[in-house]
Amino acid sequence: MKERISKLFNERFGTKGQFYASAGRINLIGEHTDYNDGFVFPGAIDKYIMACINVNGTDRVRVYSADMDAYCEFGLNEADAPAEQWARYIFGVCREVIKRGFVVRGFDVVFAGNVPLGAGLSSSAALESCFAFAMNDMFNDNKIEKFELALIGQSTEHNYCGVNCGIMDQFASVFGKKDCLMRLDCRSLEYEYFPFKADGYKLVLLDSKVKHELVDSPYNKRRQSCERVAATLGVKSLRDADMAMLEAAKDRISEEDFMRARYVIGEKQRVLDVCDALQRDDFETVGRCMYETHNGLSKDYEVSCVELDYLNDIARECGVTGSRIMGGGFGGCTINLVKDELYDNFIATAKAKFNERYGHEPVVYPVVISDGAHKCED
Repeated sequence: MKERISKLFNERFGTKGQFYASAGRINLIGEHTDYNDGFVFPGAIDKYIMACINVNGTDRVRVYSADMDAYCEFGLNEADAPAEQWARYIFGVCREVIKRGFVVRGFDVVFAGNVPLGAGLSSSAALESCFAFAMNDMFNDNKIEKFELALIGQSTEHNYCGVNCGIMDQFASVFGKKDCLMRLDCRSLEYEYFPFKADGYKLVLLDSKVKHELVDSPYNKRRQSCERVAATLGVKSLRDADMAMLEAAKDRISEEDFMRARYVIGEKQRVLDVCDALQRDDFETVGRCMYETHNGLSKDYEVSCVELDYLNDIARECGVTGSRIMGGGFGGCTINLVKDELYDNFIATAKAKFNERYGHEPVVYPVVISDGAHKCED
């Protein structure tokens, strides 16, 4: 990919540039916990957005997307926002850096990536983190703190792309560290690295290639359920609740809200249990928690779908250590923790059975926990 980008950059701009990259991410466990002030447990993966960048001595940014074969040029003032949605991510990062009192000058860039689109691996956060890191290094002597780089990416989503996302995706892309997952406290924003070498195991995503269109906003409805229960329990968020409190208030909560809260409170504890298990290299406990999360997301939170439940069932039948839906739900991927000796059979079985039932194979994405945003070595 680097050679391809370098060649395109030289052809288009006649110079050489500096290379930067940032990663997509997985979340091993901790789903729908971020807006409940809970914990998430992401890691950066070996799927990247990469950019070749060089200052051009003007006040214009000239961008070429190699993957889309698309070109865009824009200025650095608020009124210069490009119409193209893909370019707004880059424009937004530039503007968010400038709004914080830092410097961005005109530059030329060619970028490409191998983060699968639409698979829940946060390609947009990888793009934002790549450019935030580059603007910090090229124009600001790396004076912007790393957490601020993640916030720049999040603010780009909010202010320029119309997505009111949490901080996890950008955090994982900026702070990702090879062979480590990160437990992020979504209330305090404190974080801790946990080793994840998983010798003898593989992490693999199975993308159902299904995305169900929904009439209402299930995300907002789930969030409102959680907020209603928290108010009934007299706590700020479900982060502060436990199962005993929930059971004691059962007669004052609707059955649906009770189910939503039961999942969230259980998931909060599962993240902590998985962190403890990894410190003991206890992957059986990690896997059991992953299955419990899937069951909770499917039965209590009701954000799964028949295709993802079927992939989860196949994983169980094949002896996979852990498997669950990953992401917001209603389609997308399962994430699977598979022993090396079971991997080939699991993949072959999942492809055959899923194809037989749904008319297409799931797409397989093996992933390795890797570094996040960085400057590429020459």
